Amino acid sequence: MEKQALKANIRTEISKSSRSNLRRSGKVPGVFYSRVNKPIPIEVSEKAIKPFVFTAKTHLISLEVENDKNYDCVVKDVQFDPVTESIVHFDLLGLIEGEKFQLEVPIQYHGTAIGIKEGGIVQQVLHKLEIECYPKDIPQFLSIDITNLKLGESIHPTDLTFKNISILTTPETVVVAVVHPKVEKEPVAAEVTAEALAEPEVIGKGKATEEEEEKE
Repeated sequence: MEKQALKANIRTEISKSSRSNLRRSGKVPGVFYSRVNKPIPIEVSEKAIKPFVFTAKTHLISLEVENDKNYDCVVKDVQFDPVTESIVHFDLLGLIEGEKFQLEVPIQYHGTAIGIKEGGIVQQVLHKLEIECYPKDIPQFLSIDITNLKLGESIHPTDLTFKNISILTTPETVVVAVVHPKVEKEPVAAEVTAEALAEPEVIGKGKATEEEEEKE
């Protein structure tokens, strides 16, 4: 996977007021951490971090901290403002070559399910799967073909196999299913195409990193 550069500055102040000032100036506070590195409080421009958060793909980031050496990492967690939905904090997980790590990867469904012709509706239960792999095997997304899915059938993590990747999502979890319209709780498109599912996905809401920072 091609790396994408992200430049950051070290935050010397980690108080709540300093973070608020950062956001008002168009910057977002974050933390870089890994098993072999002490957590580094950082700040980046909101414009720079957005492409790594609002995306339908996983991105491998080459983080440059104030002209220091570059760190390979991925976005691990993101916090959003409950009203404006703007990014208020993010975590970057450093990768160690030769060591497996865990992350969530977006799903892209493709094909037209047989069950649609039988009167069913495709129900996309999951948009991401939790996986474990080596840094060199990180996929941008996981592709799932639903062409042979009949009415009343579903796909579970145990039905899926990807090269050099272990799926950690609970085996009993329904990933996608074709159900009768009367049991569909939320409206979903009757036909799933790769183009329709290429809409940006938010990386996900993370842990309360900011509160933990104040305790440091």
